[in-house]
Amino acid sequence: MAGGIRDSGDDLVENHEINVTPFIDVMLVLLIIFMVAAPLATVDVNVDLPVSNATPAQRPDQPVYVTVKPDLTLALDNTDIAPGGLATALAAATEGDREQRIFLRADRAVAYGDLMEVMNTLRDTGYLKIALVGLEAATTGTPPAGADAAPAVPGPAQ
Repeated sequence: MAGGIRDSGDDLVENHEINVTPFIDVMLVLLIIFMVAAPLATVDVNVDLPVSNATPAQRPDQPVYVTVKPDLTLALDNTDIAPGGLATALAAATEGDREQRIFLRADRAVAYGDLMEVMNTLRDTGYLKIALVGLEAATTGTPPAGADAAPAVPGPAQ
């Protein structure tokens, strides 16, 4: 006779439970990855920025612009200033009023350190109200080089 399959009582019973050990291992690995990556995704510079709800400052009738050109020469409004003559030129332009706001603008090619030297010179001469001037963001693209746009004056740099 041929052999047949008989149902005997020693067969293993099927287990319908899910083995969760591999899932726990994967979750622990993901937890460790997020614990390591989360501090790297945050900014490490702690800055307590003040809240401002003020409207933008109105531009004065006769603003005084100090311009730092790419070759690090200075200009007061549209007039070039001799090296070391910033204090006398500002005194003449502001009629000695050291409380008048000075609008400082610089070419994109000017290094930050050079701009800070000009700001320090302004502070040393007694002009403490310094506003940095930039172009307002255009929604249609960037303005052409040399275009005169309205200055964006966030406030005095003190």
